[in-house]
Amino acid sequence: MSISRRGLLAAGAGVGLLTACGSNTGRSQGGPGTALSQWYHQYGETGTEQAVKRYAAAYKKAKVTVQWRPGNYDQQTAAALLTDSGPDVFEGGPTLDQIQGGQVVDLTDLLDGVKDDFNPGVLGPKTYDGKIWGIPQVIDMQMLFYRKSLLKDAGVEPPTTVDELVDTAKRLTTSKVKGLFLGNDGGAGVLGGTPLYAAGLQLITENGKIGFDDPAAARVLTKIHRLYADKSLLLGAPADWSDPSAFLQGLTAMQWSGLWALPQVQKELGDDFGVLPFPKDGSGSPAVPVGAYGSAVSARSKRQGAAKEFVQWLWVDRTDDQEDFALSYGFHIPARISLAKKAAKLKTGAAADAVTFTTQHGFAQPLLWTTASSTAYQDALTRIIQSGANAESELKTVVRKASAELARVKKKS
Repeated sequence: MSISRRGLLAAGAGVGLLTACGSNTGRSQGGPGTALSQWYHQYGETGTEQAVKRYAAAYKKAKVTVQWRPGNYDQQTAAALLTDSGPDVFEGGPTLDQIQGGQVVDLTDLLDGVKDDFNPGVLGPKTYDGKIWGIPQVIDMQMLFYRKSLLKDAGVEPPTTVDELVDTAKRLTTSKVKGLFLGNDGGAGVLGGTPLYAAGLQLITENGKIGFDDPAAARVLTKIHRLYADKSLLLGAPADWSDPSAFLQGLTAMQWSGLWALPQVQKELGDDFGVLPFPKDGSGSPAVPVGAYGSAVSARSKRQGAAKEFVQWLWVDRTDDQEDFALSYGFHIPARISLAKKAAKLKTGAAADAVTFTTQHGFAQPLLWTTASSTAYQDALTRIIQSGANAESELKTVVRKASAELARVKKKS
């Protein structure tokens, strides 16, 4: 199974919970004879495997062997971290389970002096108990594509609020074209907490509380149902939300997708499109979901010092390789703010807008938002959007379940 980097955005947070921390001394254990193993999941973008092997071969302080892991990478990694035969360096969240279980090493010192240059939206989920457990590699983000000519013909402006989104989608809908595509399930699968953040709420607050026990949550999700009830949404498209084909084929005037789709959209539509963050609701602000794999070091590694040095060399010091990894194999944003600002491919047009959206409005799924919480919310969101279930009562149930989950994971810390 080939997995692209966009998959991280649709995936749930880490699961399972234990406690402790690594025992790394921080002293160098490197040298020309040192051997390190580095794991990656199997990317879908052509050239990525060759690139990461080239980066590893350029490292002179140790011999780094890259393993390209097809199949269920997360499951493979979780099992390997419990053994002495797992990787020294691996790509992952890391998950809350891995952090609380003492399976990964504290990497806080690797970002001394440069921490503020890493996008806070993706650094946050790598941070726990004030320490950094993974170095973000590259950012994927989602945004709203719209067809300029179709909006102009309908006499509508690009929507800046959820109310305008609902109205605009309805006015753009004709017998041949739907106003909006949020996925074949009506958006329940991809939107997640995005509408909540657009309403000024959060899944989990910075002080570790449930962040959507608020009437504004029910109000915004009820508005998302209106899109479904108005029949403004494209359903049953040949491909789902991550693929821009429905938008490119003129089946929908607006589509929620990701930055990875931008090169194809530009190639086929030229200047006849624009991009937007998810519109704000009420007193909230626009919302942009972001995600990033992180490079982490296994606490079972007998070469923790050398592994940390390699991670710092590749994901902190080697800025040219970081830009290459982000933009030469697919289309992504470097995790470093300074790199995102100077990258030629991100300086103009919709790509520059995407960087601005990510910097100003980006949010990532919180580390403490577990799979159990995510499933409860996801099920409720599906019922609200597709069946018109009462959003207030549905969310009260989710708040109870998520609160219990939060209390459980905090006991493990």
